[in-house]
Formats: sequence, structure tokens, C-alpha cells
Amino acid sequence: MRILITGGCGFLGSNLAIHGIDSGYEIIVVDNFYRNGSQNNLEWLRSRGEFKFFEVDIADYEKLNKVFVDTKPDVVFHLAGQTAMTTSLNFPLEDFRINTIGSLNILECMRNVGNNCRAIYASSNKIYGDLNYIDIVEQDSRYSAPDYLNGFPETMKIDFSTPYGCSKGSADLYFLDYYKSYQSNVAVFRHSTMYGGRQYATVDQGWIGYFCEELIKPLDKAIDIYGVGKQVRDILHCDDIVELYYSSIDNFDKIKGEAFNIGGGPENSLSLLELFNILEIKTGNSMKYNINPMRVSDQKVYISDISKIKDAIKWTPKVNIDSGIDMMLDWVKNK
Repeated sequence: MRILITGGCGFLGSNLAIHGIDSGYEIIVVDNFYRNGSQNNLEWLRSRGEFKFFEVDIADYEKLNKVFVDTKPDVVFHLAGQTAMTTSLNFPLEDFRINTIGSLNILECMRNVGNNCRAIYASSNKIYGDLNYIDIVEQDSRYSAPDYLNGFPETMKIDFSTPYGCSKGSADLYFLDYYKSYQSNVAVFRHSTMYGGRQYATVDQGWIGYFCEELIKPLDKAIDIYGVGKQVRDILHCDDIVELYYSSIDNFDKIKGEAFNIGGGPENSLSLLELFNILEIKTGNSMKYNINPMRVSDQKVYISDISKIKDAIKWTPKVNIDSGIDMMLDWVKNK
């Protein structure tokens, strides 16, 4: 089986690629080194096994289509994209070019090859917007949404906000429409926070990894945070995501044409303040931070209701917060 991974040198992409290489799949990696650390991940992959690599921008249809024609993938994991909300606000045209046009190019390349390959698109919880119409309660260490104790389901209204939400959301709906309009074999995973090894996190993207990086050593100055630190997300370790994607290949008839909220669920939800407390205990270092106004369109609470994907393919997260943070800290120490 030939699996093409766009953004295959990124955090999630490299984890999916190495699993495929180790499992005997024919792996095809497409990347243009947009993300910090992607060249390091390419060299790591090359040290581990054989695969095909194409340095291609997904927004370049002609070059991307040649990859599809030459390799004829059976499965596509479409992960490549501009992933930072802050970057989208500064460069909305570039954000649209990568996330929307690039994703539409993927769909057209699949349609052009016409070999009935299966594709999963890595979408985002930001397609649901700010969620500022939800009843939010402020607690000691976190915000909560008492009407959604099991998390937010896929029936939440689509409510794009920020250029990032618009570009990811447009691609999300294009994928779902290609199933309806062209019978393309596609599914959409709307991800919450992901973390784990091979993640070269920044202040704008990958907050679990970023704060693990900062707290692994004693802080010499305070770190800026945005809001009071009570924002909540559910977090999902990359080992669980890899299992999900590869399980989905064998169960594709159960997920095609559908969108699924993907995260750790309520039992793996965490606020910034709660993460700081965990990291202080695990590292022995003290967190120092400066409070700044919340970023534009930041959700106070987002927790995935993952019952739909659980019911569809019997997948459930296995890595809990405690062991996941240990693994993240271990990778940061030894990268």
C-alpha cells in the first residue's frame, strides 16, 4: 500500500511516516520545509528507513499533480498547512494560499489520478469559531462549559473566525463536498491540541511542547502568556493519533464522507495553569509569567466530544496526561 503524507516532515507527519516505514508500507513524503524543524525530521526519517521524498509546495498544482501521477497513492494523509492563528492574521493571503488552495489542489490531484484513493484531511477545531455564545464558568484554575461536559460535538455550528479559521474551514468543507459532488473517498478529522515527540514547538503553535521546552530549565525571566491562563483544551498524544490514522485505513467505509472531532476528550483536558502546575512538579522549576490580553478569537474552552469516532471505529485515546507529559519532557531533553 502506498501512503502519501503531505507535511510529512512536520510533527504529526513524521510520526505517521515512521510508523508506516516500520510497518512495511510504501511511504511518500511531500514537504516544502515551511515548518520549523522539518529538515531535522527529514534527516531523522532518512536515518530510519527507505521512503520517497518530494520537496513540493502543495499550492503548486502542476508539481503536486506530477507527484500524484508518478506515485499513484492508495491513501493520502493531508497534514500540510499554515497552522498558526497569529500568522494568519498577519499574512491572510499566504494563509489562504496554503490552507485552502493547497487543499483544493490535493482533491483535484486525487480526482485527476482517478484511482479511488482514500484521504484524511487534518482540519481544526477553529472551524467552530470563538464559541463566545457558549455559557462559560470561571473556576479556580480553568474555564468550563457546563452545558458541554462531554465536550463539543460535530453538530456545533460552523462559525469561522480569523483568516486561519476561514482557510481551514473552507478546506474542511471542500473535502466533505468532494464526497458529495464527486464521490471522493475522503474523511475529515477536526483536531484539538496535539503534542509529542518530533514537535518543534513555538510560542504561536504547539503550546504543550513550548512550555515543556521552557520549564525544562530554570527560567531566567518571565514568559508572556495571553489571558489569565485558564483557557482549556483537550490534548492528544501523537502515539494515539498515529493509531487513529492507521486504524482508519482499514475502517474507511465507516468514516468516509464524515467529519469527526478528534482530541483527548474531557478526561485529557488541561488549562495553562494546570499545565504549569504539572511541569513545576515534574521539573522542579518555578513558572514565572506575565499576563497579557487574550489573543484575538482565542476560545476560552474547547474540549472534543470524541464519541462519534469511538463509535465508528472503536478507537479511544490510551496515553493519559501524566505519561504524555513525561514523554514530551523526555523528547525535549534528548532532541
